[in-house]
Amino acid sequence: MATKRMTPGFSDQVMGLVKSLRTDAPDCVAAGVVDMSTGMLLSYETVDNHPPEVLDLLAGATLDLFQGRTVVMIEDVFKERRGVSSDNHFFQEILVNSENLTHLFVRLSEQQDVVAVVVCRKSVNVGMLFAQVRRVVREYSL
Repeated sequence: MATKRMTPGFSDQVMGLVKSLRTDAPDCVAAGVVDMSTGMLLSYETVDNHPPEVLDLLAGATLDLFQGRTVVMIEDVFKERRGVSSDNHFFQEILVNSENLTHLFVRLSEQQDVVAVVVCRKSVNVGMLFAQVRRVVREYSL
């Protein structure tokens, strides 16, 4: 009797994406996935314990970076000037360097409201970080 292979559900795919990001991104100390339509951190893995309120704020901060009021206004102006009527967003990737860490935020191409977040040590090779995260995100086109 042949067995039917089950397609993993969305939450399983999200958890797989986070695990792959944590494993494959160089110098990675944390990875997560944010759903900006609900404002929720869907899944995360980290090497450290973080206060729950910090994790709760991550989704809001990600939303502000990609779809804050001013960002949306800029996108709307450019869409109008270019005659673009698509709902896709212009900002696809954002790199933020803090004092000790490098944070990479990557919007998923298939799900524009879903953003992968990877946090690495500041010593990370940024080119390798982009290459690895882009590869993993492509593999998990949710």
